[in-house]
Amino acid sequence: MTLLPVTLTSAAAAAIIGVWLMLRIGQVRIGEKISIGDGGNEKLTRRMRAQANYIENTPFVLVLIAAIELSGKGHPWLAYVAGVYFLARIAHAIGMEAGDGPPARFIGTIVTMLTLVGLAICAALIAMGIL
Repeated sequence: MTLLPVTLTSAAAAAIIGVWLMLRIGQVRIGEKISIGDGGNEKLTRRMRAQANYIENTPFVLVLIAAIELSGKGHPWLAYVAGVYFLARIAHAIGMEAGDGPPARFIGTIVTMLTLVGLAICAALIAMGIL
């Protein structure tokens, strides 16, 4: 039996998505010959912000997933929450580039916030012995 399978899978997904976000930034940097900063390039700025937003939120989600899984209270729903979170982060990154077009950014943002709040509440309830 693997210890913390949801956490391990989530961390792997987080790393893969992180690399994907880096590669998207690198594509614009190479194409536009921008080494440092954003060079005033809106596409690069949007991709950089998508990556930064991902980095700002994902560590909290991973810590909460690990803590809930360690408590033994996360089976089987925790894996589904993690999967939805990572799909939402992909949607957010795509939506960041689309600008005011499709609602992908909005959906990604809302799902991220709901995931963080939901996992935080769950962790607090576990810590208080309510769950």
